[in-house]
Amino acid sequence: MKIALIGASGYVGSALLREALARGLQVKALVSNPAKIAAQAGLEVAKVDVLDTAALAAQLRGVDAVVSAFSGHAQSDVFGYYVQGIRSIIAAAKEARVPRLLVVGGAGSLEVAPGVQLVDTPEFPAQWKGTAEGAREALKLLRAEPALDWTMLSPSAHLEPGERSGKFRLGTDQLLVDAQGESRISVEDYAVAMIDEVEKAAHSRHRFTVGY
Repeated sequence: MKIALIGASGYVGSALLREALARGLQVKALVSNPAKIAAQAGLEVAKVDVLDTAALAAQLRGVDAVVSAFSGHAQSDVFGYYVQGIRSIIAAAKEARVPRLLVVGGAGSLEVAPGVQLVDTPEFPAQWKGTAEGAREALKLLRAEPALDWTMLSPSAHLEPGERSGKFRLGTDQLLVDAQGESRISVEDYAVAMIDEVEKAAHSRHRFTVGY
């Protein structure tokens, strides 16, 4: 299986890259700075501007799935840049006729009570609001697609460096919490859940979540 991984040098993207290569997948890493990724077996690296839809579509042609770990964290207008980027990614995926598009989502759009999303609670950190609202908008855009085979995986509230245990729970639109009331997942186990989805396609045209 060959996948294209957008944002492969980022925090989540690099974990996805490690997991995919460890499973023997062929990966085309699409990044803005190829120098950040070391050469490895099974890996092809290409420079691409996500906002250049035509160029992105050309890079996506011929793969079995596209995984987007695109983010706008480094931009001054995080929300605006992210929404512009995800619109381009969706358009490029359609133009390239890729079989599947999988997107790294956010925890902010998960419900903490009926009709109440995490990003709308007073406790939600202000510095992550732009990213969370961008990911929520991405989910709306994906759900509005009439034919695109998409999947979004939202992490738990705390997505932190840790261990690859392979032991976690999956959910749908509600925030997962553990016995101590904490919502967390390691970035390594998040990558396991995402690459599982790449290989098994269990959540076609749905958002799901992962947590301990």
